[in-house]
Amino acid sequence: MSDHAPETPALTDDLAAAFQIDGWPVRGRLVRMGDAVDAVLSAHDYPEAVAAMLGEACALAALVGSSLKVEGRLIVQAQGDGPVRYVVADYDTDGSLRGFCRFDPEAVTQASTGFARPGAQTLLGQGVFIMTLDRGPDFERTQGVTPIEGESLSLCAEHYFQQSEQIPTRVKLAVGSVTTDAGTSWRAGGALIQVVAGDDARGSTEDVWERTQALFHTLADDELVDPTITPQTLLFRLFHEDGVRLENAHPLRAHCRCSQERIVGMLSAFPPEERADMAEPDGLIHVTCEYCAKIYAVSPDDVGAAET
Repeated sequence: MSDHAPETPALTDDLAAAFQIDGWPVRGRLVRMGDAVDAVLSAHDYPEAVAAMLGEACALAALVGSSLKVEGRLIVQAQGDGPVRYVVADYDTDGSLRGFCRFDPEAVTQASTGFARPGAQTLLGQGVFIMTLDRGPDFERTQGVTPIEGESLSLCAEHYFQQSEQIPTRVKLAVGSVTTDAGTSWRAGGALIQVVAGDDARGSTEDVWERTQALFHTLADDELVDPTITPQTLLFRLFHEDGVRLENAHPLRAHCRCSQERIVGMLSAFPPEERADMAEPDGLIHVTCEYCAKIYAVSPDDVGAAET
């Protein structure tokens, strides 16, 4: 009998991980999502363009949030005056994700009449892109805000890092659907690279950064979402000549923090007479979670009892 415990199988899907190119002053991260993003996008009957934007937001939240060195929640959101009023996704450092979009169905249909899938600028219009770190009630939230620029959330993120943190960054996000015998489901992927600034010991990093970007730009959307391509294979295709390692892979899952207790707490903020008006013919207040679409039925009496 072997003295060694069996190795844990390497994660190949629903993961966020760092990667390192041997000897290069470049940081990288990779996200691949199947069931995790499908659960988020399938909770509502989103138009294809809206679902794709929310999938990008989820991938971006996982990319950035999984790099945090502290416990907390990374919230990615964008809001504007376009057909999509609001898109938000948040990543908790335990690997859980959730997100939703608020949109005008007719305006989205009108914006989606072309051959190409409409992007961020078309769907969101004039507005802002925001990233927020929430470390809980004992800490003040930190937030960065930049204008929405470009036709993808990846470009919004690149502008954010350049303006808010002065870190040259490239981001690639992709969302698509795959069809198997089990049916059609959503998938998403994302990759991020950042250059480490040169110093006296390291020297200039500009040439290496240019080479890294050139290789990174060859990454195709279908490679990021293809379930038959493992993360290791994907990175090897990009950087095989220089050696690349996937490190610290963490699992991702869809998880909403809604609960009966939270709903009761929210309703307790309304005066008793308003809560009475909210009750439907069955005598209960019905509340639908914006994120996961779960419906809660609450008695006004239960809300009153929770206040005492």
